[in-house]
Amino acid sequence: MTEVTKETDVAEVPDETEGAGAPEDLWTAEPPAPLPAAEGLFALAEGTAHLNHGSYGAPPLPVLRLREQLREQEELDPDGFFATLPARIAQARTAIAAELVTDRDGLALVTNVTEAVSIALDSLPLAPGDHVLVTDHGYGAVTRAVARKAAERGAHLRTAEIPLDAPDEAAVREAVLAAVDGRTTVAVLDQLTSPTARLVAGPELLAELRRRGVTTVVDGAHAPGMLHAPVGPDADFWFGNLHKWAFAPRPTGVLAVRPEWRDRVRPLAVSWEDHRGYPASVEWRGTGDYTPWLAAPAGLALLRTLGAAAVSGHNTALARYGQRMLAERAGLRPLPATPGVWMRAVRLPAGVAETEEGAREVMAEVWRRLGARVAVRPWDGGGVLRVSAQLYNRAGEYERLADGVAGLLKG
Repeated sequence: MTEVTKETDVAEVPDETEGAGAPEDLWTAEPPAPLPAAEGLFALAEGTAHLNHGSYGAPPLPVLRLREQLREQEELDPDGFFATLPARIAQARTAIAAELVTDRDGLALVTNVTEAVSIALDSLPLAPGDHVLVTDHGYGAVTRAVARKAAERGAHLRTAEIPLDAPDEAAVREAVLAAVDGRTTVAVLDQLTSPTARLVAGPELLAELRRRGVTTVVDGAHAPGMLHAPVGPDADFWFGNLHKWAFAPRPTGVLAVRPEWRDRVRPLAVSWEDHRGYPASVEWRGTGDYTPWLAAPAGLALLRTLGAAAVSGHNTALARYGQRMLAERAGLRPLPATPGVWMRAVRLPAGVAETEEGAREVMAEVWRRLGARVAVRPWDGGGVLRVSAQLYNRAGEYERLADGVAGLLKG
């Protein structure tokens, strides 16, 4: 790997002992005890350190089995299965809305946030000369969708630059608001950023943008399952994935829309449910695979049974320990963290993973040589490496990763 050759210079969430701007507390981080109830819950292959739950998730075995049962039902009587599907989808939506503490009439099931952002953007009355705001921490596919829609409508894309070392939520909020001007009509913001695991679209920022007349579109991809009541009252459009942290099968996402926008929502494809309007018109797409959606409530129910506070405490502590190991053993700079988030990020040295190709190369090399799955995103001045923590992870995986990354960086 040509890029990894440089030596390194050495929302309502559970309370933590450290804040985003207190890296000194990182050095006392210790791994949590495994939760006994989680033993044997996952089907992941042994011999691989799966430290990238945040990208694709891993549904527990009981949820996978339920999905298989649903598939069997479908194949035994396709006509009967599809005839009852609209009602069953509505029932699943109601259960999911209750778990997310949000209005069931404002929630629609979708495949993922990539689909949801296109639905939201198609519903906005963007006009030539409008300014649409994103941040440099945003998820790439979402930012690309925003850029294309802005270009089609003659609007201008503006990017708020959030310093990687922004110490806390207030500093992040200040960076975003500094990029808002009199022509900003829409802001597309991450709730929890994918590459850096930081809270951006918090309640105070969303409330302030509402006061300024800015329509907000919130990418909450990582929020369901991790944050309590993640939708909140101030986002005009909010969407999240259930297959990341909420134990749902892939692909399962949700879109939440404030009441004043629901009549404007147009599905990506016209179906037999179009006349019913939102949310049914968005959910139905003919002979699709709806079994992940029908099984999704079981994932949320399992999370509740395990104990949301216990799961959050375990995953938060383990992610924090993983960041400590990468800082101590690999000499990587820890980035500020949002309390209660089950992912942590560190900065790679200058010249490493500064491009998309370079980031992919680092991830591939970590897998080939260390047997670990991690997320790496490009950044000028040195890429960002992110680790996740889930119930199946153990402290030794992060220790071995850190030791291995130290060796890779030394060449």
